[in-house]
Order: sequence, then structure tokens, then C-alpha cells
Amino acid sequence: MEKFRFLTSGESHGKCLTAIIEGVPAGFRIKASVINEDLARRQVGYGRGGRMKIEHDTVEIKSGVRFGKSTGAPICLEIKNKDFENWKEVMSTEKLDYPTQETLKKIEEKRFTTVRPGHADFAGAKKYKFTDLRNVLERSSARKTAIEVAVGSVAKQILKEFGIIGFSHVIQIGKVTLDFYPTNYTLIREKAEKSDVRCADELTADRMRNAIDDAAQAGDTLGGKFEVIFGNLPVGLGSYVHWDRTLDGRIAQAVMSIPAVKAVEIGAGVEAASLSGSAMHDEIFVNKDKTISRNTNNAGGLEGGMTNGEAVVVKGTMKAIPTMRKSLATVDIETMEPASAHFERSDTCAVPACAVVAEARVAIILADEFLSKFGGDSLTEIKAHYDE
Repeated sequence: MEKFRFLTSGESHGKCLTAIIEGVPAGFRIKASVINEDLARRQVGYGRGGRMKIEHDTVEIKSGVRFGKSTGAPICLEIKNKDFENWKEVMSTEKLDYPTQETLKKIEEKRFTTVRPGHADFAGAKKYKFTDLRNVLERSSARKTAIEVAVGSVAKQILKEFGIIGFSHVIQIGKVTLDFYPTNYTLIREKAEKSDVRCADELTADRMRNAIDDAAQAGDTLGGKFEVIFGNLPVGLGSYVHWDRTLDGRIAQAVMSIPAVKAVEIGAGVEAASLSGSAMHDEIFVNKDKTISRNTNNAGGLEGGMTNGEAVVVKGTMKAIPTMRKSLATVDIETMEPASAHFERSDTCAVPACAVVAEARVAIILADEFLSKFGGDSLTEIKAHYDE
């Protein structure tokens, strides 16, 4: 059985974003319409910028699916960048042998050498020996998370065949935090999906929107915190035998590598530091039907690097977007003189979108672990293993 793995390509203003997914067994229902629903969820959200008015992301499944079901072959996904029409000359993949003065002017206008603090500009330019920071911006941009959400949607469709469902919601934007938590996951999900800040409490959502408005007025940006929850997982996904096979480690890496995420927590997370052992650890009870249950889930569904039957709960902290109208002090790498940071079209707040991206990343890791444990070449074979 192959690993569920993928590669992506594409730039922020290039022709398209693409992904090749390996390791999807034959027989799974894969719908482009479901992927498009997830892409739409990533694009909406209070505080998003002008790019979202240009792009209305839709995916095209290029291969690996026939008559709505996976064939076992690699799956190719593509999302076209509509804004490429305005960037054809600037983002040309071909060498321009005889460019016109107008083309040279366009390229020069999009070239920049003033480093943006908080972005990949400085380190990327040093690493790859670039003199035009456009080369760094285009691939390091969070625009590439669109195709990652598409891959995650495929992973979620695999998990759904076995009743494994996940969702995400926002619990903090700026200094506004969600203090009230509905205990019912279904209720949290329903309320979050109806909210333009993905917050399950309407009063808190209003305060979040006000905070975003204030930041936009000041030319500033806001970060926040989100939570991803997946339930109905079998016991034993992941492993304790090697450090790189622990599921909490793999999930943390997947979420941490999302642009702008600076911290990842599992279950109680940083609050675990203030809890005694008796308060922290989830006691285990045997029910009358000989099933196992717990009254708490401070472990976030993971013990010893493995799922323990409870819902997997992951929190991520996103920093404020570093591209802002309120320019920061920086340096021009061409002249080595002090300068103001370059401003590229940006969001005021993208925490709701980041939550959707994290949901996709967690789904990808869970799908890989699930297929590794119950794997086979077809859905029929996997179901037989799962039912054993």
C-alpha cells in the first residue's frame, strides 16, 4: 500500500496551482463539487482582501478518477488563477528575447527589493541568490494553500467513507476570545459554518468583526487562534515506536508549516502546564456494554502518539499577516539603505481561512495514517480490513 502523499506546484500570480496525489486506493467517491465547496469555505471570511473578489476557485480533476471514483492511479488536481490574465508578461515561464518597452515597464513595476518583515523575503533572497524579491513572494505566498485545501478535501472524502468527520472553528481574533464553548460538536460546526468569522458564538463574532474593522481603519492586521476537531476515529492510528511516527508530532508539523502559524497545541495544549496530573489526565471508565468512555478529553484524542478513541482536537495560533498598509521599517537589499516595507495586496485578517487550511492539513495526515493501518488497493479491501 502506497502512502497518501502529494506534491503541489504553482505561484500566487502564475497560470495555475496543481497537485499530484499518490496513494488513493481504487473505488473511493471523489467529487469535484465537494472540493469546490471546501475551496469556497477557504475564500470567504470577514477581513479578506481584494484577491478574493478576483478568484472564485474551482478545481478540475485531470486524472486518477473515472466516473466519479478513484482508479488507484495518481490523482491530478488543477486550480486556475484568474488573475494570471493581468500578470502574463510578468510571470512568463518563457525567456523574453525581444520584450517591448511596455512589457519591461510592467516587469519593473512588479519587481521589488524592499524586504517585508515577517515574510520569507530576506531569507529566501539570501538562500536562492535572488535580486528580485518577486521570486520569493510568488511561491511563499499563502495563495498556495488553495490547492492544499483541495488535497485535504480528497482526504476528507476518503475518511467520510468510514464515518470520520472533521471541522474547524475560530476561538480568538486579536484580543477577542471565545469564552463560551457549546459542548456539542455538531452545534459548534453548524454555528461556525454560518459565521463569516467561523465563530460559534454570535456575540463574540460581533466583537471579532469590530476588532477587524478597527485594524483595517488603522492600516494594521490581526492574527488569532483556531481549533480543528475530528471525531469517530479508530483507536491506534499513529505509533509510539519511532519519534517521526507519533501522530501528534505529524499533525503538529502539518499545521505548523501553514504560512503565519506560530504555535500548535493538542487538547489542553499550553494549559496543561498549570494542571496537576489528577486534573490533566482523562480517566477511563467501562460502560455496561463493555465499551470504554471518558468524561474529559484533555489529551485531545492522542496518547503516546496514537489515537485513543476520543476526538482529535488541535489548536493553531496564527500571527497577524505581515503585509500591511502601515509600513514597517526595513532595508532595500539592492541599495542596502533603510526603507519602508513593500506592500502587496493583503487581508486584514485571515484566521477563518487559516482554520479551513488547517482542517485540510489534519485530514491529510489522518487519511495517510488510516490508509497505512487498514490499507489495501481498493475501498472493498480496506473495508474488509477495517471490519475485522
